[in-house]
Amino acid sequence: MTNTVERVIDGRSWAEFCDALKSAGAAILRPETPATELDRAEGWRYLTRLTRVGLEMMLEFSNPDFPVFYQASNTTIKIGADNPDNVYWNATISGDRDYRLRGTRGTVRYLSFATKANRYAIDGTMASTGELDARDLKVNADGTFEVIVSRTRQGDNWLPLAADSSMVLVRNTILDRGAETPALMSIERIGAPPKPAPLDAARLERALLSTAAFVRGTAQTFAEWVRQFQANPNQLATLDQTPFFKAGGDPNIFYLHGYWRLQRDEALVIDFTPPQCEFWNFQLDNYWMESLDYRYAPIWVNSHTAHYNADGSVTLTVARENRGFSNWIDTDGHGSGSMLLRWVRAATHPLPRCRVVPLS
Repeated sequence: MTNTVERVIDGRSWAEFCDALKSAGAAILRPETPATELDRAEGWRYLTRLTRVGLEMMLEFSNPDFPVFYQASNTTIKIGADNPDNVYWNATISGDRDYRLRGTRGTVRYLSFATKANRYAIDGTMASTGELDARDLKVNADGTFEVIVSRTRQGDNWLPLAADSSMVLVRNTILDRGAETPALMSIERIGAPPKPAPLDAARLERALLSTAAFVRGTAQTFAEWVRQFQANPNQLATLDQTPFFKAGGDPNIFYLHGYWRLQRDEALVIDFTPPQCEFWNFQLDNYWMESLDYRYAPIWVNSHTAHYNADGSVTLTVARENRGFSNWIDTDGHGSGSMLLRWVRAATHPLPRCRVVPLS
């Protein structure tokens, strides 16, 4: 037997996975992280969520010959300021193969396709290797479409691959959940073998160790982001977009990240006039850059749901309770965290005015 087979059979691979996963806890215990009951509890839960999606990404849905769309971000898995208006779909692919993506367009205003070199388990990056904007998508009369994902251009709808591409990422943005329908789709490898090979020791060990590395790398990446945001609290002034694109951000989006911190008797008031853009939204996140639970609390607002002032400007009020504010953003029991304002295809990138005022 090879050493890998021996390690899987006698349990050493599993023990190494557990030890590596344990080390990811260092991100939660960094000296600058808030040591409150809520923040620490959410931090440990965050690691369980990353473990769950890591196992799906690296093991369950990791075969590039038989890709399946899964969700790396949803209502209970949240990574890097996940967008409450988005329905995300991810699939594992390989840059040396060709794929066919079929779907129905739906009615969402914003739909984007991308291929990524997913290196979160290595260096915390997810570089873009190809983009397809739905504005350029050719859709049939019945609302269906087909996209070829490959290294060389093929078909009317082509999503480029690079040698190191490892993921397809689809973003559906739903601004009015009561009226809009997201795109639905499936993906297959062109020329796939008849069926997957049985699981072997090498694949199992590689998946376990890659999952632990993904959890550790992802947690450390965004903990470092928040540490930097903390230097300028209660402001939205991050202008350099390079780190956000390296981590998988959409090149059509301009991101204004920040860190908020409030006492119970304080509110954060954010004033801005939205630029000419396809849409915008603002969200409140916890310390770990997870969007707060938008299923049950008004923790975000977008260009469709916002109440506008008479001059077209918008005033947001972040506070623990609503005192009749036009756009109330609920802190949902938190005293600090991260936040994000994003413009999509914006003509300009104005900076909001942010000020802390007494809640009264």
